[in-house]
Amino acid sequence: MNRLQKTSKIFIVGHNDIIEKSLLGYFRSHGFENVFSSSEMALNTTIQPSVYQFFSEQRPEYVFLTSTRSGGIDANQKYAAEFIYHNLESQNNILYAAHKFGVKKLLYVASSCVYPKECAQPIKEDYLLTGPLEVTSEAYSIAKIAGIKLCQSFRRQYGFNAIVMIPATIYGPLGDEDPAKAHVIGALMAKFQKAVQDKQSKVEVWGTGKPKREFLYTEDFVNACLFLMEHYEGEEMLNVGCGYDVTIKELAGTIAETVGYSGQIIFDDSKPDGTMQKLLDSTRMHNLGWKVQTKLKEGISRLAISLQPSDVSKK
Repeated sequence: MNRLQKTSKIFIVGHNDIIEKSLLGYFRSHGFENVFSSSEMALNTTIQPSVYQFFSEQRPEYVFLTSTRSGGIDANQKYAAEFIYHNLESQNNILYAAHKFGVKKLLYVASSCVYPKECAQPIKEDYLLTGPLEVTSEAYSIAKIAGIKLCQSFRRQYGFNAIVMIPATIYGPLGDEDPAKAHVIGALMAKFQKAVQDKQSKVEVWGTGKPKREFLYTEDFVNACLFLMEHYEGEEMLNVGCGYDVTIKELAGTIAETVGYSGQIIFDDSKPDGTMQKLLDSTRMHNLGWKVQTKLKEGISRLAISLQPSDVSKK
């Protein structure tokens, strides 16, 4: 099994989102000496020569390959071409360079949107490619499915040590709160905090509020990444979730209560809901010995505290 050392050369590929920032923050705060971030370096991972030059010069040993473009429903619809192109080009370049320049192990972070829109719940890993995808995120989903198959193909043909995880929707500090780009918790947190600040009497939420979502707190996500990098060597992809989901209506109510908003919550059913349910079956992951630690209400509370001004959060 691979053990990450403080001197190990680690490369994190992302787009300055919660995933990349959380992984980078963990390694930096725990004394790892040789950690590279594609965003921090301003490395355009769609340009093959640039990627090859980096791998040739730095020779990273461990790679965390996440999305180079991602977002919520609105962003997926507005930037579909960018989402599919940037992710496809980037993961192709990174994976081949990792194989070519002797990377010891690569962890590919996929997404629960790779599963069919109409899917038995909870979703097992075997359900991949068994039905049509959710149309609002189809371009991004296809790119992530291609990444999964790329990893598995390189393992089979070349024996390259690439593993795949599919996390539930990740949330926590360092997440994007721009409603035009953010995933649901970040967008709702921003809306409700602004409503409290501006003393708004109502907050509008996209969709009917009926879809159900499963969430994974950022610390649990990072712990899962480390666990898999050090303890898993298989070809099968692994779902990583908390084991339960909530409706968007319940989620909005929890966030409103957490930040102290008591006004009206209006659901705009003219906006798309997306997939109605995406509850992952994480049995394989749990059987390896990993368990989630943070309950949703606790995570939302911690997120709200982290977003307060420093002089307020210390009172």
